[in-house]
Amino acid sequence: MDSSIDNVHVVATANGNVGCPPKNSGVCCVQSSAQFSSGEATLGRHLARRLVQIGVSDVFSVPGDFNLTLLDHLIAEPGLNLVGCCNELNAGYAADGYARSRGVGACVVTFTVGGLSVLNAIAGAYSENLPLICIVGGPNSNDYGTNRILHHTIGLPDFSQELRCFQTVTCYQAVVNNLEDAHELIDTAISTALKESKPVYISVACNLAAIPHPTFSLEPIPFSRSPKLSNTMGLEAAVEAAAVFLNKAVKPVMVGGPKLRVANASKAFVELADASGYALAVTPSGKGLVPEHHPHFIGTYWGAVSTAFCAEIVESADAYVFAGPIFNDYSSVGYSLLLKKDKALIVQPDRVLIGNGPTFGCILMKDFLQALAKRIKKNTTAYENYHRIFTPEGNPLPCAPEEPLRVNVLFQHIQKMLSSDTAVIAETGDSWFNCQKLKLPKGCGYEFQMQYGSIGWSVGATLGYAQAATDKRVIGCIGDGSFQVTAQDVSTMLRWGQKSIIFLINNGGYTIEVQIHDGPYNVIKNWNYTGLVEAIHNGQGNCWTKKVFCEEDLIEAIEMATGEKKDCLCFIEVIAHKDDTSKELLEWGSRVSAANSRPPNPH
Repeated sequence: MDSSIDNVHVVATANGNVGCPPKNSGVCCVQSSAQFSSGEATLGRHLARRLVQIGVSDVFSVPGDFNLTLLDHLIAEPGLNLVGCCNELNAGYAADGYARSRGVGACVVTFTVGGLSVLNAIAGAYSENLPLICIVGGPNSNDYGTNRILHHTIGLPDFSQELRCFQTVTCYQAVVNNLEDAHELIDTAISTALKESKPVYISVACNLAAIPHPTFSLEPIPFSRSPKLSNTMGLEAAVEAAAVFLNKAVKPVMVGGPKLRVANASKAFVELADASGYALAVTPSGKGLVPEHHPHFIGTYWGAVSTAFCAEIVESADAYVFAGPIFNDYSSVGYSLLLKKDKALIVQPDRVLIGNGPTFGCILMKDFLQALAKRIKKNTTAYENYHRIFTPEGNPLPCAPEEPLRVNVLFQHIQKMLSSDTAVIAETGDSWFNCQKLKLPKGCGYEFQMQYGSIGWSVGATLGYAQAATDKRVIGCIGDGSFQVTAQDVSTMLRWGQKSIIFLINNGGYTIEVQIHDGPYNVIKNWNYTGLVEAIHNGQGNCWTKKVFCEEDLIEAIEMATGEKKDCLCFIEVIAHKDDTSKELLEWGSRVSAANSRPPNPH
C-alpha cells in the first residue's frame, strides 16, 4: 500500500512547470499564462489536462459510441496514455489498482451499458476509500429534457438511471451537458475526489468534448486546497486524556488498520510506536501500511486466525490503540474478537474514542498520533511478553520427490521472491490468508480488497498497479474461480508490456465459499489456464507460461520467471488438491458460517 493523497500531490504540468506549494500549506498553486489554440481549448482536452495535473498518466477505458470523441481528445494530451481494457469491470478494477499505487486513478466508459458494468468496481473503490475519477460519455446535450428514447438505456426517456445508481457509490456526481458550467463541474468533481478520497462520477455529453470554449483557453491552475486542520483545543484535550489512559496501562499494544491510508498517517503511527515501545500489529486490511521490519512488529491481529502469538498479546493487553480500524464480520472473524471496549482507544481519521469515556471530534489522526508520541511513557512490556512466548513457526513438511505440490510450500517459495522491488496483490479467497503470513521486506507493496471482497478484483488491480508502479514487479496470487470472472485482461497486460508474475492456484472451485457453506455450486469447470493465456498471447508481446505439479516444477518455474524470463509476463498455473486450504481459512470459514446462519431474533 504505497501511496495516498492527503493534500494534492503535484506533478509536472503540460508546459513543463512543476508545482511548488507555499510554505506549510501542503497545496499546489502554480500560475500559468499559457494560451491554447482553439483545437486544444476543448472540454475533452481540459479534462485530460486536469487528469495529468493530479498525477494520472494512464486512463483505463472501453470505447463506446457516446465516448469516442472524448477518447480522441484524451489521446491527444501529452503525458496521458489510454489503456484499452477488455470490459468495463476490469477497467474499474485497474483504476482501483492504479489508485493504490499512484494515489488516484481514472477510467472512461460509455453511457449506461458501460456505466452499470463498471459500477461494481466503483463500489469497491468507494469501500476502500480510493480517489477514482469515473468518466462516462453521455447522451447528446440536445436530447436532455426531450421525450426521446435512446439506445443503451432501459427504453425510457429518463436518462437519470445511471446517475441514480452512481449516487450511492460516489461522493460527487457531475452531469456535463452544457459548456457554460463544464469547467466548474469537472474541477469540483476532481477536487472532491481528492478531498474525500472517494470515487466521483463525471458524465460528459457526447457532442461537447470537441467544442472549444473560452473557459478552457488557458492552462488550468493546478488545484489549491487548504489542508485539513485539527481543532486545537480538542486535540490537546484528546491527547491529555489518551496519555492518562495509556500511561496507567501495564501492557498496552498498538494495532494499525486500513484507514491509516486515507488519513495519511502511517508515518505518524510509526512515530508513536517508536516513542512508546508498544508491541505493534496490523489488522488484516492494514497489512502493507505499517512496516513489518519494525523491531516491535508482532504480526497480523485477526482474532482466531491471527499470525502466531499475536492475538494472545493483543487480547491480553490492558489497553489497545487501534488506528483506523474497520470491524466488520470478516475482519472480526464472525464477530468473535475477544476485545473489551473499555480497554480500547479507537483513532479514526477525524475523531478519537477513549474506552467507554469521551469522544473527541474534528481531530486528524496524523496530528493526534504525532502529539501523543510526545506525551507517552515508554512501555515495552507487551513486546517483551511476546518475545518470551514466541516460537518460530515451523516450515512445511519436506516434499517427497514429485509429490503433488502443497499450497503452504508454494507460499514458502513466494516468500523468498519478495523484496523492495516487488508488490503482492492478493485475491479474495485462500490467498487472503496465505498472503497474510508473508513477511513483507522494507519497501515491498501489498494490496488486497477486504471490505468489498469482489472475486476477480485482482486481475484488473494487477493490471492497474503494474501500470502505475513501473519500478516494481507485481506478484499476483489468484484462485481459479476468481480468475474465471476477469481473465480477459491478461490481454491488456501483454499489450502494455507488463512483467508481472501471476500464480494461478488451480484447486477446482470456490475454496473460500466451500469453507463457509459447501454445495455443488462451488465446483467450477476446469480450464486449461496456461493454454488460455497462450491463446490470448497469440504470439504478440512477451509471455511465458508454466504448469507446475510438484515442488521441483515450482523451483524451476520461479528460477525461469525471475531469470531468463524476467522481462516477460509470467503465468504459473499451480495444480493443488481441492481440499488443500490454510488452517486459517478452515477456522475463519466456520466462524463466518456461524455468523451468517444465526437465527432471527425473537420479536
